[in-house]
Amino acid sequence: MATDFPLTRTTRPLPAPERARVLESPGFGRHFTDHMATATWTDGHGWHGHRVGPLEPFSLHPSAAVLHYAQEIFEGLKAYRHADGSVWLFRPEANARRFARSARRLALPELPEEDFLAGVEALVRADEPWVPVPRSEESLYVRPFMFASEAFLGVRPAAEVVFSVIAGPAGPYFANGLAGVTLWVSSTYSRAAKGGTGAAKCGGNYASGLAAQLEAREHGCDQVLYLDSAGGGFLEESGTMNLCLVTADGHLVTPPLGTILEGVTRDTILALAPECGLVPQERPVTIDELRAGAADGTVTEVFAAGTAAVVTPIVGFKGDGYAFTVGDGEPGKHTAALRSRVLDIQFGRAKDTHGWLHRVL
Repeated sequence: MATDFPLTRTTRPLPAPERARVLESPGFGRHFTDHMATATWTDGHGWHGHRVGPLEPFSLHPSAAVLHYAQEIFEGLKAYRHADGSVWLFRPEANARRFARSARRLALPELPEEDFLAGVEALVRADEPWVPVPRSEESLYVRPFMFASEAFLGVRPAAEVVFSVIAGPAGPYFANGLAGVTLWVSSTYSRAAKGGTGAAKCGGNYASGLAAQLEAREHGCDQVLYLDSAGGGFLEESGTMNLCLVTADGHLVTPPLGTILEGVTRDTILALAPECGLVPQERPVTIDELRAGAADGTVTEVFAAGTAAVVTPIVGFKGDGYAFTVGDGEPGKHTAALRSRVLDIQFGRAKDTHGWLHRVL
């Protein structure tokens, strides 16, 4: 049975006219709702102090373990307002399971999946007015996270940990995402290695990728594409997204799991592929195969998949000494169909035959 997150409402909510202005053009990750959910774990006492209260800063001792040893994980999911005004989450159980897997990898205490869901739902209910009425694909982005708050110096798992959930209205992650993005194939940086933390959603993975992201921007690209750390030239994933290829013979190909993040959208795409006339296939793909396939038409489309990016067309790649375009440089028909299919389910415009939607209000 899930633990309740009782609500203490803020006495200083953002006034409704100001909130309306934010919802008109929310951007991504710039604005946050009035409340936050929290709970604390301490060694010997387990989880306690579950609550939803006003959004406020954390008070941490300068020796807090997260500041020195990066013992931290997070998740990302969205709440969607449907045409009838109801509010739904999309596959939150998958996020709860991945949160538990990430916790195990970072030696953090596992939050029961039902408590993860209860915390997310409680915050969305408290801040329901912040869930946008979509004009295109606006939603409420929800960020559950956990970090080591114990004050100590020494390399060991922390004995005090905080779980929290914050949220904010969000529009498209990429300003030009529908038109397609270009990726820089880094030969300098790698994201993960066998036995590392690539399959966990932890902040360190993203911190180590910032230099690669800057490298991509220096070359006029929107994001980076990582190859395997062993030097085999195998595609892994982008900085914030999983990678998918569409082939001329009707396959949807994506790199296998192991050192990459098990994306919820990635899994969704694999399940939906047959409905769009594609055969899903998880297998290793090299950058040489991608370049040759783009040149001879074997690879007809490439796109990225992620909670923030949804399905984003990739129309070109650049690397050291080369650049190439995918197809005619425009988003492909299968990419567009899959993107529409995912969004239609999320926003309640299509029947959810997979049981992925989770009603909150």
